[in-house]
Amino acid sequence: MVNQTVTKRIKHFQDFGNSLAHAKAYFRDDWKIIYFDLSGKMFGLLSPTASETSIITLKGDPESNVALREIYSDITAGYYANKKHWNTIKLSTSELSDQEIEKMITHSYKLVYENLPLYVRKAFAASD
Repeated sequence: MVNQTVTKRIKHFQDFGNSLAHAKAYFRDDWKIIYFDLSGKMFGLLSPTASETSIITLKGDPESNVALREIYSDITAGYYANKKHWNTIKLSTSELSDQEIEKMITHSYKLVYENLPLYVRKAFAASD
């Protein structure tokens, strides 16, 4: 039952990442992970296969990250990432809905987008 839910979430979140403007969510063979990419910058990592330990790691505001970790037991400091700026969420969580995780994906995307060079953001705006 858990693996079925996690499998659906993996596909859903990868599709959601691909739906964001100029973003790609793809299997990165050298890391063996689903990599969320915006102009060569990472905004998320997602387990490619379903298990009890499947996770998604997303960027967030340092203060918000700490608060989320205190509220939700299924959110921990970023796995293999800067613990201040990244959170890891268990995909088997029942504490968080898909919509709440989508908001976190979108926020991570926006944080990375805002730090892209101005010429890249202008090129994106021109192509939209």
